[in-house]
Amino acid sequence: MAAFGDIYVTSYTSSYTCVRPRSRLHLLAEPKRQHGESSPGLVWGNQETIWPLSDGAMTARPSKRILSLSKPKKDYSKYPCRCKPVFGGRAPLAKFGYPSERLLRLSEPKKYHPDFLQYRSRETPDWSVSQAAQNYTASERIVELARPKPVHPDFVPPREVPVPVSSFAISANATVRVQQLAEPLIRELPCCSTHSHPASLVPPVSKSAQKAVASARTIELAKPKPVPAKFAPPRDPEWPVTEAAKRAVATPRLLELAQPAKRPRLGLSFNPDAFKVKEAAKKAVCTPRLNELAQPVRR
Repeated sequence: MAAFGDIYVTSYTSSYTCVRPRSRLHLLAEPKRQHGESSPGLVWGNQETIWPLSDGAMTARPSKRILSLSKPKKDYSKYPCRCKPVFGGRAPLAKFGYPSERLLRLSEPKKYHPDFLQYRSRETPDWSVSQAAQNYTASERIVELARPKPVHPDFVPPREVPVPVSSFAISANATVRVQQLAEPLIRELPCCSTHSHPASLVPPVSKSAQKAVASARTIELAKPKPVPAKFAPPRDPEWPVTEAAKRAVATPRLLELAQPAKRPRLGLSFNPDAFKVKEAAKKAVCTPRLNELAQPVRR
């Protein structure tokens, strides 16, 4: 290490590193000056200004805009019931609005398919209830299932409107100016002609289009899609039971087949041959009656 005045140089092999002068280190080691030392006359905690105000600023007259901006903001916390907005309500002008032709057309119910109206079993979805069904005594299980679902304990009912609407406001009639402002803004559409009224959304048809004769291909494409040949209308949920089915007596074989399979619980014991098919069952030949019963119901 070699010293040249206030500069120290450290040697490592063949490289030299220059260190800052000691006077610079002393300068950086001094503490930072406190805030406010630039104005010796300032004393923190008083109401005096830092710089003296001029006579022009003292005698100046504020404009209307400055007076308007200098007013403090109104405290609405004093009126908690009158200044809160109404959530969940509708706009005041919505009471006096009238639906357009487009909304009236969209509000129409969906029409039934003509094939459904032709093949349905009854005119209305309601049907008469028999006297036996009316005098039937429900069991405890049915009564239990018929009970409505209870309300959740955390359910919160809808809040009341904080600001009641007066009868005068409910029965008020909109003025001509309010109705004029409530009309939608009419904009020109680039793809269609200019509309003179918001309800006229369909562009006018030209004379040549009205006199045009459709070709055979156009008529063919204009036909609606037909119903498939195998289409079957929805089956009636109620159908009559034949007298033979009511008087039928089950054979011992049917009663035996109607019994559920009895298998031990898996937790106690497990039979690995429970689902094993017997050799005789593999060689069995199905009778014509079983083939007939195995066919799916055609609707």
